[in-house]
Amino acid sequence: MRKDYTADTQVDAAPETAFIERYWTDIWNSLGDPKARLGRVVRQPEFRFLQRSLPPSGAVLDGGCGMGEWTVHLARQGYRAVGLDISATTVATLTRLFPEAEFAVRDIRATEFADASFDAYFSWGVFEHFEEGLQRCIAEAMRVLKPGAPLLISVPFDNARLRWLRRNQPPAPAMAPAGSRFYQWRLTESELRTELERGGFKVEAVAPIHKRQGLMRSLHHELGLPYGRVVQALATMLSPVIPGSVFGHMLIAVARKPS
Repeated sequence: MRKDYTADTQVDAAPETAFIERYWTDIWNSLGDPKARLGRVVRQPEFRFLQRSLPPSGAVLDGGCGMGEWTVHLARQGYRAVGLDISATTVATLTRLFPEAEFAVRDIRATEFADASFDAYFSWGVFEHFEEGLQRCIAEAMRVLKPGAPLLISVPFDNARLRWLRRNQPPAPAMAPAGSRFYQWRLTESELRTELERGGFKVEAVAPIHKRQGLMRSLHHELGLPYGRVVQALATMLSPVIPGSVFGHMLIAVARKPS
């Protein structure tokens, strides 16, 4: 697993959890009205994996719900959908806007739910944000899921292109450079599978997703093309035919708690 760092002027003053809350509250506030995102769910690559894995009814946990669109979508499909986020400001807004869903301010490493409370659990781009690693998140998922229930997570993909680009570079520093702090772990397919198996899950699938986003980043960072309509058009045109192992931006894993 490879560490990614981000600049942070308050690195000495804020513990990790406080930094994560501040960082993501700012992100969610910048995105505007949460209602505008509800139509995006069925267009996301994660949707088909989730759709195949969910039971026909029951309680579903969204670990790190962000703007809440996935939680609300499932609540409107008849599930008891519970969205957790570390941002108290975001959770208050979602609770006011979407009374049909349930939201709570929780740390996904210690959710406070009873054992075997949920029929399914998904978490998009969250487990990687703790420097201690993924295992506490995975252990908590194992605890709150019912036997035989699915866990679906996505994490940043350390794809073949990124590994090739840094082939002559030194490894990422073990400690954050001055003026920065840990941001996330980036994993290969085998690393993600291993992490879930270490936590006791039976892994059913691991696959790269979000090729379009990965290609846009490549065109910008590696070829110097500015983000805009040209890059968006190129990425939309090419993403169906480019290999996910090279340009996938995220990995998705489908695993199951043993019965």
